[in-house]
Amino acid sequence: MEKENQKLQASENDLLNKRLKLDYEEITPCLKEVTTVWEKMLSTPGRSKIKFDMEKVHSAVGQGVPRHQRGEIWKFLAQQYHLKHQFPSKQQPEDTPYKELLKQLTSQQHAILIDLGRTFPTHPYFSAQLGAGQLSLYNILKAYSLLDQEVGYCQGLSFVAGILLLHMGEEEAFNMLKFLMFDMGLRKQYRPDMIILQIQMYQLSRLLHDYHRDLYNHLEEHEIGPSLYAAPWFLTVFASQFPLGFVARVFGCSWNGHLKDLAEEPHACIPDMIFLQGSEVMFKVALSLLGSHKPLILQHENLETIVDFIKNTLPNLGLVQMEKTINQVFEMDISKQLQAYEVEYHVLQEELIDSSPLSDNQRMDKLEKTNSSLRKQNLDLLEQLQVANGRIQSLEATVEKLLTSESKLKQASLALELERSALLQMVEELRRQTAQPGGAEPDLTQPEPTGD
Repeated sequence: MEKENQKLQASENDLLNKRLKLDYEEITPCLKEVTTVWEKMLSTPGRSKIKFDMEKVHSAVGQGVPRHQRGEIWKFLAQQYHLKHQFPSKQQPEDTPYKELLKQLTSQQHAILIDLGRTFPTHPYFSAQLGAGQLSLYNILKAYSLLDQEVGYCQGLSFVAGILLLHMGEEEAFNMLKFLMFDMGLRKQYRPDMIILQIQMYQLSRLLHDYHRDLYNHLEEHEIGPSLYAAPWFLTVFASQFPLGFVARVFGCSWNGHLKDLAEEPHACIPDMIFLQGSEVMFKVALSLLGSHKPLILQHENLETIVDFIKNTLPNLGLVQMEKTINQVFEMDISKQLQAYEVEYHVLQEELIDSSPLSDNQRMDKLEKTNSSLRKQNLDLLEQLQVANGRIQSLEATVEKLLTSESKLKQASLALELERSALLQMVEELRRQTAQPGGAEPDLTQPEPTGD
């Protein structure tokens, strides 16, 4: 009986965690017909060995993914990817079991523990310090840091792992993180040299120049490069700043981009091409977000207010704006431009290395601009720190006032309790007097004579 009770308790805890995990606002509820399509595909016998019609899958992803089935659908899409790519990437890690990795120690423990409380701090599944959510997240990040010694742990990974963990079990989320990092090539942007991230920021700047010239000129005028605001978008797949419902759809779009390309080019298995296609979704989302908020960004006339708007105001999207952004993502095709701009970036870097004395001056100018940008970032961080310290002092003062008020309330409560006790004794004494033989009941409504 005790074992059965333990099983029942474990089942109840599991259901509670599942409800907590999916506690976020969906952009648009999935239509019943689309849900039926997904259920039919997911329930197909032996589905892990069947190649589905990619156009049909692409269409279903475009129409939406049911929240309660999102994790299972992501696993299904990963299976379809593996069926299309029979030969795994050369960069695949050793196939060490997850449980074996958990038994080992990692040198990244401190960095991981620090970031646990910063990962979705307001979501109920992750908010409890070292609660079930944080412990599972720690396990996944620890295991990955041991599996991938080159990357180890990098800030931003916790959000990617966290999104996966919200939609599936711990070990399944770890396996899906491996798939994203190695099969889809995302690990390149987390490597210590961060070269891929630099290329991505250059590509985004060039795309802004192509699609939103006036916005590009405005940002350039104030020396605002994409690294000032877009690096966290790419490193966390928008999860660190945007609503969870929106982020989950961006993940869906990421899968969708790959599957669409698989339908058109089933033999496209070059890792760099796959990586560019995966990144393409993030570029599309960034372009759509910046373009749709362009009139508001152009109203700001200095670096601080522009960056503050992009970092803090822009992510607070309404449901209508979220859906509009996602729809624009499905309509854009920028793959050729991304490839051209990656080549362009490498050519420019080679020219800088093999430059003439005149180009050395240009390189110095570029370095000075970079240093100026870094100084501005430091000033921005210093300002944020000062604001945070001011808030802390304000909160400490508020706490002190509340403690003083609490002390006074306790004293007042004690005085009232003593007064109440005295009144009760008086009433009891009066009752005893009236209960004595021949005792006249006193008139409590009239004042006693004064004796004058």
